[in-house]
Amino acid sequence: MSNKLIRRLAVPTGALAMAAAATFAGVGAASAHVTANAPTLSQGGYGVVNLVVPNESDTSATTELTVTLPKLKSARPEVMPGWKSTVAKDPSTEEVTSITWTALPGTPGVPVGEFAQFRISGGPFPEQESVSLPAVQTYADGEKVDWSQPMGANGEEPEHPAPTLTLGAAEEGTGHHGGAATRGDSTADSTSASADSSSTDGTARWLGGIGLVIGALGAVFGVAALTRSGRRQTAAQHGDDARRGDDA
Repeated sequence: MSNKLIRRLAVPTGALAMAAAATFAGVGAASAHVTANAPTLSQGGYGVVNLVVPNESDTSATTELTVTLPKLKSARPEVMPGWKSTVAKDPSTEEVTSITWTALPGTPGVPVGEFAQFRISGGPFPEQESVSLPAVQTYADGEKVDWSQPMGANGEEPEHPAPTLTLGAAEEGTGHHGGAATRGDSTADSTSASADSSSTDGTARWLGGIGLVIGALGAVFGVAALTRSGRRQTAAQHGDDARRGDDA
């Protein structure tokens, strides 16, 4: 094969190699992003959010993660061995605004070349199709990566995109609010039943009281009647004795 032919083949081959390298580099960068997912979470509902945090550093471990939340009434981090979690709230509303996980001293955090999952249970989430959860990833060497950039207007992904949740449409009669309504109905039924029971008991007691009064009056009248009858019998006996005395 001539040198000229080799040079002609080398140009497109080199271009293809560079394109392939760029493609794989892009895939690697995208896969290293901090992401969030919650397949069962619906708009306005409660559920579990899973944050996937890969370590992008070649030399240092991830030792802290802070995620900003859309002011939730309730949010609880899952227990993670080797990590301490701190929940921050708005002092005026007591709504949860962020959660921070910090690796405990002597623990590896998220080592180089590995990833960790941080989970949150809470809600209600906003009634919208997507929710951004900006996060800050801190490394042991002090480097901080701010995952808060929005998607480009043309759909192009930025260097450090904010983790974003896609929320399903709210389903009527399901979720936390549906459960609350069911509990409310049960409570109302229980209250109504208690009221009916109390009313029945009150009526029974009232009728029982009347019965006792009537019984007591009957006993009084009975004693009085017996007393009068005894007196009449005694008077009649005295009359008979007197007549027998006169006859004698």
